[in-house]
Amino acid sequence: MYQVYIVDDHALFSNSLEILINQFDSYHVAQCLQNGRELIFKLQDQQLTKPDLILLDINMPVMNGLETMAWLTKNYPEIPVLVLTMQDDDQMMLELIKMGIKGYLLKDITPQILLKALDDIIKIGYYHSEKLTQTLISALHNKSPNKIDLKEKEITFLQLICTEKTYKEIADDMHLSPKTIDGYRDTLFEKLQVRSRVGLVLYAIKNGIFRL
Repeated sequence: MYQVYIVDDHALFSNSLEILINQFDSYHVAQCLQNGRELIFKLQDQQLTKPDLILLDINMPVMNGLETMAWLTKNYPEIPVLVLTMQDDDQMMLELIKMGIKGYLLKDITPQILLKALDDIIKIGYYHSEKLTQTLISALHNKSPNKIDLKEKEITFLQLICTEKTYKEIADDMHLSPKTIDGYRDTLFEKLQVRSRVGLVLYAIKNGIFRL
């Protein structure tokens, strides 16, 4: 059972979301929190189990979504974050992608889309909604590529991470160990100055390594 934290200051929405998620077979809401400060308090409590996934709102008092995500990126980058918000803002979305979010959804989605997003993030590490994909493509058209010298296997790796394959499946395809694949990923994070799989995908598309 995957443990989920909800961080949203709207109690009615948060409680309804908790009921919905608890109906999904593989998920349980462990905490409903009203802002980033409360989240930090819970994550720093050594007696509590860390969540498998965080659902994060943007507009919150005390400590908003951007501030919270910046703190999570620095302190708990291994915990995946799905932004769930009313804020349909492309610039905000891109900023959060750079920080390492694994998905961005508006609150008017259906339960089926929410479940798919949760499953994708747990299984493959990210969820690309149609809105997020359109925003990324638009951003790519407005920026000039900054090409970096890459090795042949790094290029192959970048092409494969643009698919829905897991890192283990990529390792199998490249006939390499999962540990070696992790090394490629970490090297590219540093070389390309990105912090997430989404960032690697963005670079690959922008530089023609992978075509949609």
